[in-house]
Amino acid sequence: MPEIMKQASIGKLRAQVFNDRNSMGEAVVQDVTEVLLSLLETKATVNILFGAAPSQQEVLEGLRLSNLIPWERINAFHMDEYIGLDREAPQGFGNFLDRALFKHVPFQNVFYLKGYEGDMQDECQRYSELLKQYPLDIVLMGIGENGHLAFNDPPVADFEDPCAVKIVVLDQVCRQQQVNDGCFKSLDEVPKQALTITIPELVRPEYLFCTVPDVRKEKAVRMTLTGNISESCPASILRNVPSKLYLDKESGACLLENQDEGVLK
Repeated sequence: MPEIMKQASIGKLRAQVFNDRNSMGEAVVQDVTEVLLSLLETKATVNILFGAAPSQQEVLEGLRLSNLIPWERINAFHMDEYIGLDREAPQGFGNFLDRALFKHVPFQNVFYLKGYEGDMQDECQRYSELLKQYPLDIVLMGIGENGHLAFNDPPVADFEDPCAVKIVVLDQVCRQQQVNDGCFKSLDEVPKQALTITIPELVRPEYLFCTVPDVRKEKAVRMTLTGNISESCPASILRNVPSKLYLDKESGACLLENQDEGVLK
């Protein structure tokens, strides 16, 4: 297991800081694999929800290269998708996950959110029914620069959301992040709407693994760990549910600043 520089419990959330992205990603892959193999001792299949973002690259690569995971017993979902991009657009999150993992391993099923065709309300209903049919066991997520989980930006996040999947309008910070990440050349190219799994559905599964590297995420991590638990920082809900947060030394600066082990003051 990679060396942990600092760790702390904040509510029900366990946060760990690693020296760099590679050691952070290695730790996530080891923990996810352990949980996955344990679940498969008693379950025929496991259902996993994947986040699609540059922050997840080390985790996705580590999973893809693993020779321990029986992918044929795993069903894959992804947690959000732009509305209105071409089906083959490289920025599409389903396409991102295809390149990173989905097309490289033999999943039992891959269930895609389709933001490129048809009625989007119907698509929300279709995906919601799939989530009922295949209840999530594991979620692999990140945190946005505005504290979002999936595309639940602060203006649209709802901790009591009655929907499992919904249409959202993306806020300016979220759209700019897509440019900052190198996914789009300019803000004008970033879609203004998307489909997203909602907060209650994201945090319902027993195993939540949240991976958040990079100095650009330091402010969001600080809000998540030390601010009020509210929709103004959607990721703060992780303090109310059993979850693990993996950071590098840049994103985890607020933990490294704290001198007390165990509980963040």
